[in-house]
Amino acid sequence: MTKNQSKIEKLITELCPNGVEFLELGDVVEILDNQRKPVSKSQRTGGQYPYYGANGIQDYVDDYIFDGTFLLLGEDGSVINKDGSPVLNWATGKIWVNNHAHILAEKREMALLRYVYFALSEIDVTKVVKGNIPKITQQSLRSFKIPIPPLAIQQEIVKILDSFTELEAELEAELEAELEARKKQYEYYRNELIANNKKEFENKKIGEITNVMRGRRLTKNKLLDNNKYPVYHGGLNPIGYYDKSNRNANTTMIINVGASAGTVGYSSIGFWSSDGCYCIEHSNVLISRYVYYALLCQQDVMKAKVRFAGIPTLDAKAVENIIIPTPPLFEQKRIVLILDKFDALVNDISIGLPAELKARRQQYEYYRNKLLTFKEFKK
Repeated sequence: MTKNQSKIEKLITELCPNGVEFLELGDVVEILDNQRKPVSKSQRTGGQYPYYGANGIQDYVDDYIFDGTFLLLGEDGSVINKDGSPVLNWATGKIWVNNHAHILAEKREMALLRYVYFALSEIDVTKVVKGNIPKITQQSLRSFKIPIPPLAIQQEIVKILDSFTELEAELEAELEAELEARKKQYEYYRNELIANNKKEFENKKIGEITNVMRGRRLTKNKLLDNNKYPVYHGGLNPIGYYDKSNRNANTTMIINVGASAGTVGYSSIGFWSSDGCYCIEHSNVLISRYVYYALLCQQDVMKAKVRFAGIPTLDAKAVENIIIPTPPLFEQKRIVLILDKFDALVNDISIGLPAELKARRQQYEYYRNKLLTFKEFKK
């Protein structure tokens, strides 16, 4: 038990031993939605004041309609996080808010706005989000129930969580800086091992040493979530799942259409490649994973070959004409082993620095939940 937690428990014993009231949000904050003013993008004049929408700052404008400290909660569009909590933004100073975000102000005699911010971060709004365009109505907003302990307890909770938030932000900044350094180190070694060894190894066009295969498109009715094999088309995220694969595990992918044209990916499992994706599998002179790393070194070259007349498109010929160093298979394996270690450290969410970042966030969420869990007072 920390010193601050002990203090809160003493205050609970002293001020609310029988529990705390759970009150509707409409009773504990001022809702200023009737003061909002949407301004179309074409009518906005650039300036210094943040222009807020459902999920944060959308633009900057030359005037403001609010001045103070406010809590913004997404009304429609981007209104819900992956964990079911509402999209919240803490806003201070002179701001403009459009009609896609509810705006909450403090009722000092009822609740600290900062406490309300933390309390709302803990609620699940999944059941009240309605419509094809996700929406949290003002009626639903007003009915959200949150625990309202005495102000002295709220102050202590805010103090702890703000301190934790500041510490977490500092640690995340350090870890993200370290992660960025590792990424640069990884890119450096990748270039040293591949791109800068063109004089040492034989250089060949990809089309001379392996086949660049194009997939086949599937109709949408064949894509089912409970099928086994991911289907790729125009991006590195699956568009669905199919019951068959047309590509083997450990295959390099090159996206050839759309905004992601020229992007390189790799699949360690079998999948279905549509016609929006070129693939390179193992050959007797190339390891597919080596090709993946070699093409990452030439990502900019491939993107420069994308045609932008209409839908962005990368021709197969352009990929086939890319020249890569082609060392013997044993050297390709050695390079892959080295780069896989860097890749795992940088990108794998289950190990290394990304996992540490995730652990920090989970620790914060655990303590926030613990501090905001109260026994309800029954009248």
